[in-house]
Amino acid sequence: MAFSKGSKLYGIVRMKCPRCHEGDLFTNPNPYNLAHFSDMPRRCPVCNQSYEPEPNFFYGAMYVSYGYAVALFVATYIVANSWLGLGLWQTVGALGVVSLVLGPFLFRLSRSTYFHLFVHFDPKSAEIHRAAPTNQRSSSADIATKS
Repeated sequence: MAFSKGSKLYGIVRMKCPRCHEGDLFTNPNPYNLAHFSDMPRRCPVCNQSYEPEPNFFYGAMYVSYGYAVALFVATYIVANSWLGLGLWQTVGALGVVSLVLGPFLFRLSRSTYFHLFVHFDPKSAEIHRAAPTNQRSSSADIATKS
């Protein structure tokens, strides 16, 4: 039940809109397409939630990314040094490889986590948007974003 639609964990890991858990946060599902790994639509295609609620909103995601990077480095260090018995420079090399390989994924995960901290799931948001007339859709989404 903790990983079903409506839970924060579901939305963060699946990188879905935090409000409806249906729309994708990123235009390209592949985080390793480096030309477009950070591209996000302006709004959710399902519930019309703004994907940048205020200018430079995602600067705060750097702090989340730092936390994820520290956790990843500690885990890599423990595995490389304690379990595999690698030396200092081999462990540093392993840390470099892991951070390069997982960098684009951690970037997206950090944005998703940060966004989900501030926007909460509303199971009726997608239905309300689908039922609203076209000329009222953006105004109802802006009101929901501010609350």
